[in-house]
Amino acid sequence: MQIYIHIPFCTSKCPYCAFGSLANARGDLITSYFKALVFEIQHTLKSLTQKISTIFIGGGTPSSVSASFYEPIFTALKPRFNKNVEVTTEANPSSTSLSWLTQMRKFGVNRVSFGAQSFLPKKLKFLGRTHSVDDIFKAVEDAKHAGFRHINLDFIYGTKHDTRETLAAELRSLVSAKTDHISAYSLTIEEGTPFARRPHFANDDETLAKFVFDELAKFGYTQYEISNFARYGGKCRHNVGYWKGRKYIGFGAYAVGTLRGCFAGERCRFESPKNVADYIADPLAKSVEILTPQVVKDERMFLGLRSFVGVKRALLGHSECERAGVLVGEGLLCYDAKKATFYNTNYLLSDEIWLYIKGR
Repeated sequence: MQIYIHIPFCTSKCPYCAFGSLANARGDLITSYFKALVFEIQHTLKSLTQKISTIFIGGGTPSSVSASFYEPIFTALKPRFNKNVEVTTEANPSSTSLSWLTQMRKFGVNRVSFGAQSFLPKKLKFLGRTHSVDDIFKAVEDAKHAGFRHINLDFIYGTKHDTRETLAAELRSLVSAKTDHISAYSLTIEEGTPFARRPHFANDDETLAKFVFDELAKFGYTQYEISNFARYGGKCRHNVGYWKGRKYIGFGAYAVGTLRGCFAGERCRFESPKNVADYIADPLAKSVEILTPQVVKDERMFLGLRSFVGVKRALLGHSECERAGVLVGEGLLCYDAKKATFYNTNYLLSDEIWLYIKGR
């Protein structure tokens, strides 16, 4: 069983961020939210018998609230942990501390993901980040001191400030932190964000993306998804579960999940209220989307082609297999006969490959 927990609080809202979050929330609102969150978790676990394999605490910024708020959450969850449970929390260098990390480690968190985003002061300011470059390195060292072996750094490229030269310098700083995982995201202009009014802020140049991929490979990071790179066994098992189409539970406002009872055995997607006050009023309220077999198949193909997971031959129809075979002949896919699975050889072409196989 996989679990996602959403913490919708931040110290400040980044201008590119479209995730559900509130900046500088009142203390009483945070208290009420966590009470509702604990209630939802306790109520849901009563009807489940599976062991928990992974947990991901995201947001928002989980490190923007005191570690004490998480204690009742882990009191409820810990009895369900399996032997090798992976528990990840997101955190920001500006709001984390050694004491916060140490306490979260005691609760059972064993993987931390820091929103570094850049190693250039000018670019950090452009992205609305409130931390410095030194803060990033201090956060990583604090995490190691607190006992974390698995540490991720998020990095953003594809902004108007990026060139091969600036990215090369940033990547050298990024890998010098010696973490076992890096997530590198191309800046996406999302609707409803301040950046939506400034589309020129993004530099959608695939040559820059390929440069980032190639440089990280030179530094020993293996790309296992279009935005994720790992070494020393640092893959994020929670995200791999998403890409493999495993069911999961989403707790908290804005959260999404697929593991609950549904109609006539159909696969469903459940969404919590996209409003903190509404969630607090009824933490068990969920909207339901019944997923058709075609939607499930499309998602499996799309995510499989963006990652090392690949696409099982059995998932494809006859004509789709033929088109996949054409791509194998052109070197754009490879086929593992033993696993009966097609694998993408160029994640930057994921969308195009997916549409071609589908016959569009």
